[in-house]
Amino acid sequence: MGNFVVPVIDVIIAVVDIYWWIVIVAAVFSWLMAFGIIDTRNHVVRTAAGFLYRATEPALRPIQRVLPSFGGLDISPVIVLLILYFIWRELLQIRLYLFMHS
Repeated sequence: MGNFVVPVIDVIIAVVDIYWWIVIVAAVFSWLMAFGIIDTRNHVVRTAAGFLYRATEPALRPIQRVLPSFGGLDISPVIVLLILYFIWRELLQIRLYLFMHS
């Protein structure tokens, strides 16, 4: 059983890692747009912003609804990163357990 599950867990860990970086890039991108450092009229910038918004909004929206308003500060990416870190750690523990007992 562990011989099949360990590679599946490795793939899930890789997906969590990739999503971790997407959330970070989206947060930095939103800061750059908010401060006017990057031009939102540029087609490439609009396309990248649209992708990052669509990729992260399903995870951020429920947290943003629950969190109180902190003015212009959005800490929902930090909460998502903490959740992803917890998932990542748990998957590593499961993988180690399965690897040691197979």
